[in-house]
Amino acid sequence: MQQLLEEITQQLALETERGKVADYIPQLAEVDPHQFGISLATVEGERFSAGAAATPFSIQSISKVFTLTMGLGKLGDGLWTNVGREPSGDPFNSIVQLEHENGKPRNPFINAGAIAVVDAIMMGHEPRETLAELLSFVRYITDDQSLYFDHQVAASEMAHKDRNASLAHFMKAFGRLRHDVDKVLGTYFHQCALAMSCDQLAHAGLFLASDGVNRPSNLRVVSPQRARRINSLMMMCGHYDASGEFAFRVGLPGKSGVGGGILAIAPGRGSLAVWSPGLDEYGNSLLGARALEMFVQRTGWSVFGH
Repeated sequence: MQQLLEEITQQLALETERGKVADYIPQLAEVDPHQFGISLATVEGERFSAGAAATPFSIQSISKVFTLTMGLGKLGDGLWTNVGREPSGDPFNSIVQLEHENGKPRNPFINAGAIAVVDAIMMGHEPRETLAELLSFVRYITDDQSLYFDHQVAASEMAHKDRNASLAHFMKAFGRLRHDVDKVLGTYFHQCALAMSCDQLAHAGLFLASDGVNRPSNLRVVSPQRARRINSLMMMCGHYDASGEFAFRVGLPGKSGVGGGILAIAPGRGSLAVWSPGLDEYGNSLLGARALEMFVQRTGWSVFGH
């Protein structure tokens, strides 16, 4: 596996087409697009990595996997009252569907859906308390107390919040949000500004590859059924309106972020994290998706078989 990750890294280093960094968030626009990292954490406890796998980056929408897990833990199926479970087919920050569907977002991985999940997990608490709970959770599943929120990225997002604020106010108008919009958005932007490396992110996703059990502690994070359901949502909705293309090419549940990261889950085998800041036209890491496609072609780890 180590040799495979190194070969993928070396091959992608030759690529001239690297996508475009997310320049609408000024802090992300400053990231060097030539960086690439990949990590694999297996259910047997092995760790492999290559490239810039130890470099922290803003995981952005990948964090939605962790807040969804928390939301289901707090509310169970009650979470689905104000957020759906269907692919959107529209860009991640689209407001069109909200208008047609009475302010209920299609799924928890588009921006509106993630904002609805944040509102649900706040449960009357202040943003500081909710963020402390989220940080405690991700530190637990990674067994790493060094994880942090990049406050500069969060401030950068808050300064350019108009589109997300529109989504939140629209949902509030339909009675879909209970808390103050600015407090929900402040929590959401800090959630997205969670900084992790590929090594940490691969470790964080491992409970979804092992029927909900955290490794190496062997403590249960979620039930096997809930792990399967989170994986199914990642497969259907994890790459916005390019989720079908990712499933076609890679065949693994995955969640991308505009920071250039992708978390992919191979159930029963392991958790993969890749990072390359340049994005394709849909907001997904261009080389990250290629790396995962190369990995699956070589290993046969697609959930659809060889």
